[in-house]
Amino acid sequence: MLSLQRHQLLRLRDSAWQRLLADTAHLAARPALTLWAHHGHPVVVSRQAPGLPADTPLAAGLPAPLSLGRARIALALRADEVLFVDAFPLAAEVLPTLGAPQRAGWQALCAQLDALEVPARVYGSHGWQQLTGLGYVRPGSDLDLLLPVSTHQQADAVVRVLAAAPAGLPRLDGELLWPDGAAVAWREWAAWRAGQVGALLVRRIDGVDLVEAWSCDPCLQSA
Repeated sequence: MLSLQRHQLLRLRDSAWQRLLADTAHLAARPALTLWAHHGHPVVVSRQAPGLPADTPLAAGLPAPLSLGRARIALALRADEVLFVDAFPLAAEVLPTLGAPQRAGWQALCAQLDALEVPARVYGSHGWQQLTGLGYVRPGSDLDLLLPVSTHQQADAVVRVLAAAPAGLPRLDGELLWPDGAAVAWREWAAWRAGQVGALLVRRIDGVDLVEAWSCDPCLQSA
């Protein structure tokens, strides 16, 4: 059984694409599926149902590009249809999706995250555009970051860097990702640490929990 986390990508076998394209349940999605199958684009892991047998289909999906209406297409896969697990691009790799005036600021931000030993990745519109070469980014598109952290202090340092990001960049959104797979929106973390909210929404592969500041999950206990 594959061990999956949110925002992971899956590369599929040709036989998986053939099955999906033959499935009449996906008739409306066939243009996007055909494109994905032809180019071998990845699909993204979705929330998995908790507590089900190991042979339960894997939940995955893909967002169609702007040219195909931006539809979100849900897929059910067998574990043996997955060729390998992949990842969204590293932050520095999405530079081509930004406008020329934004690139110096983005490079500076990437350098600051690297200095914190945070190998940030980019999902969402900018991530998919870099992965596929298709059009996803629109004026006003957020830049979604997946930020692996292991301590409160590291998470706080990342938040300070993001909050002071160079002017002119897209709005920075995204999540702090903890070693056990728990993820927290970085803006929500900042508000929680500042005492502006009394609870924190923690996202996992099989659901979400509202964690109160005085009764946290072990990976989120106060330093």
